[in-house]
Amino acid sequence: MKGANIYVVGAVCRDSSHCSRGRALVLCRRCLKCFPSLSTDAACKNRPLDLIFIVDSSRSVRPEEFEKVKIFLSKMIDTLDVGEGTTRVAVMNYASTVKIEFPLRTYFDKASMKEAVSHIEPLSAGTMTGLAIQTAMDEVFTEEMGTRPATFNIPKVVIVVTDGRPQDQVQDVAEKARTAGIEIYAIGVDRADMQSLRIMASEPLDKHVFYVETYGVIEKLTSQFRDTFCAVNVCALGAHDCEQICVSNSGSYLCDCYEGYALNPDKRTCSAVDTCAPGRHDCDQICMRNNGSYVCDCYEGYTLNSDRKTCSPMDMCAPGRHDCAQVCLNNDGSYSCDCYEGYTLNADKKTCSAVDMCEPGRHDCEQVCVRDDLSYTCDCYQGYTLNPDKKTCSRAITSSLVTTEESCKCEAIAALQDSVTSHLEALSTKHILFLI
Repeated sequence: MKGANIYVVGAVCRDSSHCSRGRALVLCRRCLKCFPSLSTDAACKNRPLDLIFIVDSSRSVRPEEFEKVKIFLSKMIDTLDVGEGTTRVAVMNYASTVKIEFPLRTYFDKASMKEAVSHIEPLSAGTMTGLAIQTAMDEVFTEEMGTRPATFNIPKVVIVVTDGRPQDQVQDVAEKARTAGIEIYAIGVDRADMQSLRIMASEPLDKHVFYVETYGVIEKLTSQFRDTFCAVNVCALGAHDCEQICVSNSGSYLCDCYEGYALNPDKRTCSAVDTCAPGRHDCDQICMRNNGSYVCDCYEGYTLNSDRKTCSPMDMCAPGRHDCAQVCLNNDGSYSCDCYEGYTLNADKKTCSAVDMCEPGRHDCEQVCVRDDLSYTCDCYQGYTLNPDKKTCSRAITSSLVTTEESCKCEAIAALQDSVTSHLEALSTKHILFLI
């Protein structure tokens, strides 16, 4: 999208020069006289400043004259682009003492600022200009009081308004302020000492020292300060050739592009960029282009975290996330199925079937395996007994049980047998002797 172009139809300027149809860029400056709207605030904004007005309210400044000073301050405020991000304004009032009426951090709109100026009262004693500049350095040009950090490169400016000669040493203080990067403008009124104004002001003196004969005409200086602080907004005039965005830059401009576009080497036109190209995004897993920008997503089995960039594995075994019949096992963003003991996973990798625990290789019984629901027990063949390990078998030892009564009979029979045996042995011995 081109920046706003301003076209003018052929017309004769007040100085008789001719304005032709075309961009404002090709218009001569004289043609602005024909079209006052081209020289409004839209085309000329003061550059951002941290600006302090230091006004003399010593006894030599009569009350009605001090009112003129306040009118000058209000008109100056009207010419400034006041705001928190543009020009910040502070006002200090001094005589033999110094009063900070409001620092840079207090007001960011013109109405409130002008209202505060209207209530300023003169101090009416002495002219301690050096003390006022020193106070500005020490107490107002600080970040706590609203001065922006040095990294922002915002100019620090002081405008001193006085009608007398300083009653303290202003030269050293002013030099210190200038060395610190503070630009000083000095406005002298009526009886002001011109040498003192030159001592305190920044170089070049012809741009920083002003003099008016009376407070009644001081407000006429506002137009000069407006021109001094003005930065022509080329972008507002349409005097640029940027394809998308024009950025005003101290009387010139730079081109920029919308998000999702990159400035081409010609520094004017823009091309869409691959926002998902390596290094252009901060997605943890998946980058998806989205209308000049991008959104992040995650692989299957992962969920996008609250930062909308990183991913975490989801619990795939949570109820409703899997189709395993018995056992679900999480597996780095996915899952696999398994079965309880005594079951085996079917070919579909989801369901389970009971297994024959007495099949060869599934049990450790030495002789006989007996199925027992989803488990088994061991047994032995006839003539064998199961060992304590409940797995192996040993041959059985048979024995007859003898009662006590039978035991007595056995002992009697044994005794009788012994007695008979003894008699037979004795008879045998006698028979042998007889034969001899």
